[in-house]
Amino acid sequence: MSEDDTRQTPRSWVYSFSEPNGPGRELLGGKGAELANLTRLGFPIPPGFTITTKACRHYLRHGESPAAMWDQVSEAMTALEQQAGRAYGGGPKPLLVSVRSGAAASMPGMMDTVLNVGINDDVAEHLASSYGESFALDVHRRFVEMYAEVVLGVSTDPIEAAKADARAAGGVSRIEELDPPEARELLAHMIALVEDEALQPVPFDPGEQLRSAIEAVFRSWMSRRAIDYRSHHGIGADLGTAASVMAMVYGNADRDSCSGVLFTRDPATGERRIFGEYLARSQGEDVVAGIATPQPLEAMAESLPEAYSELVEVAERIEAHYEDPQDIEFTVEGRRPYILQTRTAKRSARAAVRVAVEMCDEGILTSDRALLSVPADRVYQILLPRLDEGEAALARNGGRLLTTGLGASPGGVTGVVALTADRAVEMAAAGRRVLLVRPETSAEDVHGFIAAAGVLTARGGATSHAAVVARGLGKPCVVGTEAIQVRPDLGRITCDGRSIEEGQDLSIDGASGEVFLGALATVEARVDEERHLRRLLAWADQRRRLGVRANADTEAEVALAREFGADGVGLCRTEHMFFEPERLDLVRQMILTANAFARWPQDELNAWRYRNVLDRLQAIQAGDFEKILTAMGDMPVVIRLLDPPLHEFLPSHDELLEELHALRVRRATRREIVDREDLLAAVEEMREANPMLGLRGCRLGILHPDIFKMQVRALADAVRAVRTAGLSPRPEIMVPLVSDPSEMIAVRRILEEALDAAAEAGEEPFAPRIGAMIETPRAALLADRFTESAEFFSFGTNDLTQLAFGFSRDDAEGKFLVRYLQDGVLKSDPFQTIDRRGVGGLILAGLDAVRRTGRDVETGVCGEHGGDPASVEFFESAGVDYVSCSPYRVPVARLAAAQAAIRTPANRTSPDGSPQQPAGQS
Repeated sequence: MSEDDTRQTPRSWVYSFSEPNGPGRELLGGKGAELANLTRLGFPIPPGFTITTKACRHYLRHGESPAAMWDQVSEAMTALEQQAGRAYGGGPKPLLVSVRSGAAASMPGMMDTVLNVGINDDVAEHLASSYGESFALDVHRRFVEMYAEVVLGVSTDPIEAAKADARAAGGVSRIEELDPPEARELLAHMIALVEDEALQPVPFDPGEQLRSAIEAVFRSWMSRRAIDYRSHHGIGADLGTAASVMAMVYGNADRDSCSGVLFTRDPATGERRIFGEYLARSQGEDVVAGIATPQPLEAMAESLPEAYSELVEVAERIEAHYEDPQDIEFTVEGRRPYILQTRTAKRSARAAVRVAVEMCDEGILTSDRALLSVPADRVYQILLPRLDEGEAALARNGGRLLTTGLGASPGGVTGVVALTADRAVEMAAAGRRVLLVRPETSAEDVHGFIAAAGVLTARGGATSHAAVVARGLGKPCVVGTEAIQVRPDLGRITCDGRSIEEGQDLSIDGASGEVFLGALATVEARVDEERHLRRLLAWADQRRRLGVRANADTEAEVALAREFGADGVGLCRTEHMFFEPERLDLVRQMILTANAFARWPQDELNAWRYRNVLDRLQAIQAGDFEKILTAMGDMPVVIRLLDPPLHEFLPSHDELLEELHALRVRRATRREIVDREDLLAAVEEMREANPMLGLRGCRLGILHPDIFKMQVRALADAVRAVRTAGLSPRPEIMVPLVSDPSEMIAVRRILEEALDAAAEAGEEPFAPRIGAMIETPRAALLADRFTESAEFFSFGTNDLTQLAFGFSRDDAEGKFLVRYLQDGVLKSDPFQTIDRRGVGGLILAGLDAVRRTGRDVETGVCGEHGGDPASVEFFESAGVDYVSCSPYRVPVARLAAAQAAIRTPANRTSPDGSPQQPAGQS
């Protein structure tokens, strides 16, 4: 039966929280499923019901909700009135409800909520008789605000201006403090403003209010902020959101009432303690929206001790039930606490690791569950830079400490001030590191969060929208810096008489909450300083099968890779050693003289020039190799032979033309002009229409074998020096961009000749393993034929992806790929996460061909996919021996490899379900 068919079973669209056997998260969403679960377990949950994600999908597809759904909503409202003992739409004890969104995947703050639905003038009079006139006016005003923004789409600017005027006239800091006559006047003014802006009134009929609020929640699934958030976090666009309708409880009822948010463990540090904030006489959205700086939850122990004790006890029971730290929204009405929502707590990467380790120590989690509980792709955030303490101390003493707020998400960052989310996107697109600075943030700012390196807000607390989203994205964040006045209209912020223009530098410390003028240096974190991370990764190393190596081209990168726990170097790109200006000139000379030597090998001057530049490069290369081999010790180091697309090293053809024209205009010497003409002629001769598919990789070595021989001699010199120092280096040589087995055979012959020539009598034999880099589809399909000349394979998934898709990566990512992802043409970026069926199919075909030979051939992956957790899971199931990634991704890959080993069955399978064996096994 199609989900669009409205002739469904009675419980197809709506389920009560108290339903004994309701559906799961897919239909009820995370919020609805947890509310139903907690209700069944006897926790203090206001009564309510959930309208399923299926109804949302139907609404978005057809532009209207199914008629059967409204019948079920009516039945559910009748049941809700009985459970609450109140009447919706009137009577002496009126029932108001909230309508809240909730998708299966947590998307905090990204979709809409409407509170106090069902109020009108008549209902407000009944509320006033029970709770007082000020309360009734406050509830009515809040409804008008939310309904106007969420349902009618009215700009909040006129309403905010009216509230600011009312606060100023009444001499109060919060609207809730206005006297009834002033509050009544503000409410009437707001209702008139909304009608003028929306060209329709806020409906009086409670039934119409409920209906339009539910459909507005459905529509919020397709808001820009929700789309941006889903795109960034890889959440499917076709899930839809549920809508939960819940009886209102009032945190703004009296002085014994409040609302707030609590975490069962500190979301920034992971410390085992109840952590949260609350606002007296408020409703739930106040704390999350950050409209005022709340009080720490501990203060409730004095003001409302009984409610606090009960709340802590309930929170601890909820965590024990889920065996995972929880983020809980609560309301206290008349000293009685109610739970409005619970979800798995968003936490910083450092907190996630600490929680996993400590919950294992507490006997709550096994080590496998602890490993699975930490998102592998966020581990690298622990190792992100922090502000240099020395510079921070100088800045404090030098008067550059602007202000201090609440540290909401750890890490230190310097960035240029951007005062709106759109400006943050613009500045980041221009290549600038951006600090998003806002009075407070809302879900509408999510695209700015994604673009920014850090976030700073003037208002809000550690559980505000800015704090929660920044922690989820792993970005430094400071909130509650109330001394700062943010003025996007004037293009600046001010603080204690100081003015900072948009585009100027600020630095923030997301741990201490400090904000500094100007740019401060940052320092790298160290794994050995992170004791919880060390323990978690030690468990991962015991559990993983996959080796994890690093892509490292310098001594510093190799040292970093070792510190981060790499098992070796899986890719040392020798061409990357020559990008320094003086070295780049030598490589240019080598390429140009090699071309001349190939054409006129009998020309003694050409031969001398060629050999001279090769000798100079050999000395440089030997020194680099020696440092790298020394730093890696007795671990394997895969040296990839030169693989330069020539356009990266040759002078620009167009720039040479301009230089030659300028020389002629200024009547330069004949020698200068002839030199430039000769260089231009050489560049024109070697110019390629598509350099990435031109003379590079193994083709360069076959045409100019002396270049590869020079590299082998340099490596032999380096090995000799390292052995003399008492070490046992393990270099391996990898031949790039092979497409045909005959290419591999030809290059291997060249290398073996060089190895024989480089050997010195009486020394220990130097016979490194020689392998092939599989980065063309043809090589993958013919992998079995390469086993005759290659002792190991490494799949270069970057080029393999380009050639399999026919995409130029630089052009695709800069142009159409973003649109492909937004429109769902592709589910994920194939350059970030392996394309399992296409590129993955080529890898599996190659591995299967190798296995059929019965030869013991080591296989690895050395593209950027080696540090992507989803890709690592595929490589584990495929049975490759190791992955190689950038040094900073090594801890990610170590954890991802362990998680993949836990999840992957012993009998690995290909995408079509057929059994697979690890590489090297028959």
